[in-house]
Amino acid sequence: MIEFVKYYIDFLRTIAENIVEFFKTFFGAFWKLFFLDVGGYFNNLSRFSNNFNFLDWIAAVVITTLNIAFVAFLFIKLFQLARKYIKFNRTEISKDKLNKEIAVLSQKLVEANDEKNKILALKMESIGLVPELASQYKGKKEPKEKIPSRFTKLIEVDEEYQDGVFPAIMSESDEVSLKELVQRFINYSASQLKLYYEFDVIAPFFAGLASTNLIILEGISGTGKTSLPYAMGKFFNHDADIISVQPSWRDRSEMIGYLNEFTKKFNETDFLKALYETNYRDDLNFIVLDELNLARIEYYFAEFISVMEMPSPEDWLIEVVPSSQPGDPKKLINGKILVPQNVWFIGTANKDDSTFTITDKVYDRAAIIEMNVRTEKIDAPLTQPITMSYEYLNNLFEVAKSEYSLSATALSDLDKLDEFITSKFRITFGNRILKQIREFVPVYVACGGTERDGLDYMFARKVLRKLESLNIPFLVEEIKELITLLQKMYGKTEFRYSVEYLEMLLRQI
Repeated sequence: MIEFVKYYIDFLRTIAENIVEFFKTFFGAFWKLFFLDVGGYFNNLSRFSNNFNFLDWIAAVVITTLNIAFVAFLFIKLFQLARKYIKFNRTEISKDKLNKEIAVLSQKLVEANDEKNKILALKMESIGLVPELASQYKGKKEPKEKIPSRFTKLIEVDEEYQDGVFPAIMSESDEVSLKELVQRFINYSASQLKLYYEFDVIAPFFAGLASTNLIILEGISGTGKTSLPYAMGKFFNHDADIISVQPSWRDRSEMIGYLNEFTKKFNETDFLKALYETNYRDDLNFIVLDELNLARIEYYFAEFISVMEMPSPEDWLIEVVPSSQPGDPKKLINGKILVPQNVWFIGTANKDDSTFTITDKVYDRAAIIEMNVRTEKIDAPLTQPITMSYEYLNNLFEVAKSEYSLSATALSDLDKLDEFITSKFRITFGNRILKQIREFVPVYVACGGTERDGLDYMFARKVLRKLESLNIPFLVEEIKELITLLQKMYGKTEFRYSVEYLEMLLRQI
């Protein structure tokens, strides 16, 4: 044991000597580099400079100046790093002291509240006032405060609907067919709101609701595009939320808001609040994107367009924040908000120099309702609004799709038209548009239209619209051939939407 102790003491002595030698060598080299050998540097310069010519002296001055500047820069940086380190340490020490003081004050505050509650309980018992309340406070702490939330507007919605989902309670008079629903809305809007709409607008609107959750009302100004969803909200006893699109919108954060990293609060928008509220309702919800093409919808609305393509409605989730925190709204699950089936986004669009062109990506996924004519005043009987649940309306849609599914003749005609425009114009309509046609046309028929008119409406707005991207002056003959084909297949009085659209293209040449 003694021999091992001797060995270990010798080992420690050797380690200590090596450490001392290391620092001695390090600082010695530093001292020699910057102080002891300075005179030697100048002696060498003096010895070699005897043979310098003019260019050598210029190089010597420049290089020496750069070396001195580098050494000065190095010392300045070392000095700054040392100052930052010292300042950082002082700050951390100050923080630790403050945290300790805060902890002590918090503990004293809790103790003071306990004492206050006990004194209050004793006073109440002494005068015989509200003994039950006294027993609650006696020896107990005050109720725990509500956790503050980074979402103010959404928490207000939670508090408004604290009793649960708002039910759409329908009366017997509310249980109408699709045909009756269209006429009832036209009468209500005319008699109560003095807003006038024709069957050719309202029937495609309801049929569009059955085929997609994105509706675009397009046309000239003053034809009632914004008024239509407003009137729909009044008609269904749940006002539509009208959101004005701003030209500055570039991405989704402009529409749904963003987390302020400085305040740690979420900057909530009216759009986010309106969307969140739909999760608490069983009725129909309309969110209006007024003048949606003032900015590029394929930018700010891109995530919604993609999400609503998913086959399972449970996957219609939009991320608001990366993760949940205590105090977040009830319907915000893992930082995501659900886009429910009972909400439709209604966009209004004008075509002028102040707006952007809506791309095919958006048109293919939306139901397009053109409103270019102002409807004249009509006389209608006084009609009351209606309460309708999403479940009831969706059931009307499903029954219509079953009873008025596309006929074999209609499908065969679509194949012929697809073959013609593919060969002549090199465009086609894929499965997405075909699926919308299958869902739109039966509901349009149930609303009081005909199958042929429904096909005409969709063919003009979903397929022929794609011709606008082509060089029309070089396709005059092909367009005339298509008009001839349509009149041959359906007659000269049918497929008026498509024929009128093609004739309009020819007039623009």
